[in-house]
Amino acid sequence: MRQVSKIGIMMFAVAVVVTAIAAGCASAPPPVRTTEASTSGIRAAEEVGASSVPRAALHLQLAKEELGHAEGLAADGEKEKAESMLSRAEVDAQLAVALSREHTEKSEALAAVERVRQLRQDNK
Repeated sequence: MRQVSKIGIMMFAVAVVVTAIAAGCASAPPPVRTTEASTSGIRAAEEVGASSVPRAALHLQLAKEELGHAEGLAADGEKEKAESMLSRAEVDAQLAVALSREHTEKSEALAAVERVRQLRQDNK
């Protein structure tokens, strides 16, 4: 009976050691889905011209920096911090897109108001 319990304890100890070694050796890249979401958000912000709108450009730059920081955290095995940073990058990229679109829509609205003024003046 004593021998069975020693074998059980030894097997448990081996399992713990193997798990610890596997966890230490495993790389911790960020989840692909989260990385892709952040990267595509940055790309979308660039495509809508966020870099030419000052407020949007700020958030686009933040998103790029946060993505780089997340990659560094992932390389260091800081998975939770990397995922958090990737989420921040995605949100900043989305904000850059929204600010850029707002700027475009506001510009278009002002141009439409000016056209209406001009038409009213021409019809007097």
